Amino acid sequence: MAQNILFVCLGNICRSPAAEGVFRALCPEVETDSAGTASYHVGSPPYGAMQAAAKARGLDLSDLRARQFTPQDFARFDLIIAMDGENLANIEAQRPEGATTPVKLFTDYAPGQGADHVPDPYYTRDFDGCLDLIEAAAGGLAKTLR
Repeated sequence: MAQNILFVCLGNICRSPAAEGVFRALCPEVETDSAGTASYHVGSPPYGAMQAAAKARGLDLSDLRARQFTPQDFARFDLIIAMDGENLANIEAQRPEGATTPVKLFTDYAPGQGADHVPDPYYTRDFDGCLDLIEAAAGGLAKTLR
């Protein structure tokens, strides 16, 4: 079972911290972190609207802070989860030679949802829809790991 999982999106203020929060509530025994492929928001807390949507579901994301993905993350984590294909490609572009850590799309764990990526609510403004998909994928990932 993966003991350390990293969730990655673009800015690390909406999708990946929400995924980390949902998954740590489901599987507190697994160490989690989140990161962004871009450095726009390093050090910032999750976006206010995402925090509010998560809080309405009983999830507190206020302790999380954005950071940028680094090649060293391949050595630190057993599994890296990307929110969309562009982020997956950006992660793979940083893969060090010899690194074998799998990188998967989060939606691979929610095949019944009919989605090939987690839409960015920073742009779509659909924070609840994003959380619905994240909860489905987190449940699928937890089931896969158990």
